[in-house]
Amino acid sequence: MTTDLAAGLAEFLTRTWAAPARVDELEYLSAGARRRNVGFTAQVEGERARKLVATLVPAAVQIMSVEDEAAVRELARSHGVAVPAVVAVCADPAVVGEPFVVSDHVAGETVPRKVLRLIAAEGNAEAVAREWGEAMGRLHAIDPAAAPGTVPAAGADPAAGLFAAAETDVRALLGDRPVFELSLRWLEQRLPGPPPRTALLHTDLRNGNIVVADDGVRAVLDWEGAQRFGDPMRDVAWPALRMWRFGADDREFGGFADRASFLRGYQGAGGDFDLDRFRWWKVMGTLAWGVGLAAQAAAHVDGSVRDIVMAASGRRVSEIEWDLLMQIRPEAKV
Repeated sequence: MTTDLAAGLAEFLTRTWAAPARVDELEYLSAGARRRNVGFTAQVEGERARKLVATLVPAAVQIMSVEDEAAVRELARSHGVAVPAVVAVCADPAVVGEPFVVSDHVAGETVPRKVLRLIAAEGNAEAVAREWGEAMGRLHAIDPAAAPGTVPAAGADPAAGLFAAAETDVRALLGDRPVFELSLRWLEQRLPGPPPRTALLHTDLRNGNIVVADDGVRAVLDWEGAQRFGDPMRDVAWPALRMWRFGADDREFGGFADRASFLRGYQGAGGDFDLDRFRWWKVMGTLAWGVGLAAQAAAHVDGSVRDIVMAASGRRVSEIEWDLLMQIRPEAKV
């Protein structure tokens, strides 16, 4: 951890709070493909130290601006969704090298396998699933028009739009894989049409993006993919995919809960569940993940991103083919 980061954060918070701020105890909390989370303590003289997190997002890989992401988070928090409070936002990359959001630190586990171990030790899987579903239900109850207009919108027919993009990508990256072609035809024949109501979506509200403690769900993280006017079943289906179960395949939601537990929270918070649309989005999400893995492998092969992680993504495409076949077979349990 460089002193430049600490100095930049201290200087920024000094300006924000209009009082000299000291930054200490910096530590990396997590690092993903697009962003880094750095924990630290900040203190103004005469006040108690605050434990905060800076989420650093390189401008080149931003899905949405840090200002818009912070606005969506605060909108969700104002409607009862557990979200770490935003302390400050900096869009100027000159301060610490990249734009960032400073938030309150929320204690708990986020690493999926640690989340699974914690839930197993506490025996509170049903309660965590219910709270997780409730958070999603509260999010979907928000008027999507209340989100900043610059946040991406899903379009008039979200399923048709995503299907068309997926078909193009499969042709380009997986044209020699019959399972993907078969899955495209299954999706095409069952296109659900525009949803009866649209919602503000998170798009990645899965195990790995929730903070879990011994008393349940503490917070929802990673709002960079938020979307306006989407199909709520897209959000509900995504955390049910097998890749987010982390080896506990018999527990559909996150590797620790059944669907009924999640839906008790979701429907209790006002969410409407549509089984047919849920199944369609579950297949669509699986296929899209396979396309994403193929794209990562292609980026390594063509030299644009030479990285062993990107290269290894290619071997997982066959796992996705198995998932797709299990989901679209006639006797499949939804």
